[in-house]
Amino acid sequence: MSHSTSRLGEARPPAGEDLPGRLPEALRAELVAFRRDLHMHPELGNQEFRTTAAIKARLELAGLQPRVLASGTGLMCDVGTRSGTTRPMLALRADIDALPIPDTKTGVPYRSTVPDRAHACGHDIHTTTVLGAGLVLAGLDRQGLLPNPVRLIFQPAEEVLPGGAPDAIDSGVLEGVGRIIGVHCDPKVDVGRIGLRVGAITSACDRLELSLDGPGGHTARPHLTTDLVTAAARVATEVPALLARRVDARAGLAVTWGRLETGHACNVIPQHAELSGTVRCLDLTAWRDAPDLVHAAIDEVAGMYRAKTVINYIRGVPPVVNDAVAIDLLTGAMTARRGSYAIEDTEQSLGGEDFSWYLEHVPGAMARLGVRTPGDPRGLDLHRGNFDADEEAITVGVELFTAAALLDGNHL
Repeated sequence: MSHSTSRLGEARPPAGEDLPGRLPEALRAELVAFRRDLHMHPELGNQEFRTTAAIKARLELAGLQPRVLASGTGLMCDVGTRSGTTRPMLALRADIDALPIPDTKTGVPYRSTVPDRAHACGHDIHTTTVLGAGLVLAGLDRQGLLPNPVRLIFQPAEEVLPGGAPDAIDSGVLEGVGRIIGVHCDPKVDVGRIGLRVGAITSACDRLELSLDGPGGHTARPHLTTDLVTAAARVATEVPALLARRVDARAGLAVTWGRLETGHACNVIPQHAELSGTVRCLDLTAWRDAPDLVHAAIDEVAGMYRAKTVINYIRGVPPVVNDAVAIDLLTGAMTARRGSYAIEDTEQSLGGEDFSWYLEHVPGAMARLGVRTPGDPRGLDLHRGNFDADEEAITVGVELFTAAALLDGNHL
């Protein structure tokens, strides 16, 4: 993808310092404190009551009118007045939930105060950037500088399959929206930069739970019963291999087991075994076919050992497929703020993101927001207890979103 050209053409407002919406220093400091407060008080999906209340209170202090979603957590808020325009709005989306893992950081004052709960995926950063963008845009609107209303979406339960996005959509967050953008923290990208990609940027992710059953028996006579341990081991190894030969390799369909549990004694063949894992897929079409393919492969392998199967295939999320026009908008926004050198191409990951559900309804795109301090040797990663972010990423995210809101009118 080239970052030297743009569909904006002559319609683009002046770039750099001439584009309004920079983050004032006083607000920057407030947002850092807000992020740290969220980080210290992480809440799991659909339990984000304190987080929702904190966001709501700050938006109301700015004179805005946020509305809590029907689920009881999360909220939406429009910034700007319509003034007779009927053009669809741009939506800025953040996810607000944390993960059920302990915070293992040391030496920071904002470490989680909640046992076995941590913002280890950067949702506190996502939330703070959208909040900050909303506050800056509200100020621009009061000056008559916001060309079109913008919707802020603070979505709960991203980490809970199939995600909180479908419930948010049912609550009406996309009504009147024509395009949606978001960011996701990337600890492999330096702060001050973003990663962009047209097309799929994440993968589909489903959950798979499997029970195997048989009569059990003595390990001295496995031929007289169902050798359930062997059956479970074969399913664990052969099902992924079988699928690799039945699906185009370019689809990237992969079953990975995270749990296998069976048996209680060394000389007893058990009657029950359980496996659970994930199904990930790079391709949208293959994802739609995945449940039938996985069911057939499991039944075929388990049947060789006369094991009875109960399969619970739980739909998760499709891939996030970035729209080219939305990527062009983000390219123009980042170029206006920091120059084209601050943009890098990024690859499709095997991670799942329920932002994809919004893109089933309206076009949009997700950018990877750099959160690594340049030169940091720690190699931090998402979903680990020691995850942290360079807080300069808040400034970058706010200014990216505000620039996108100002430039959106050129992407009809």
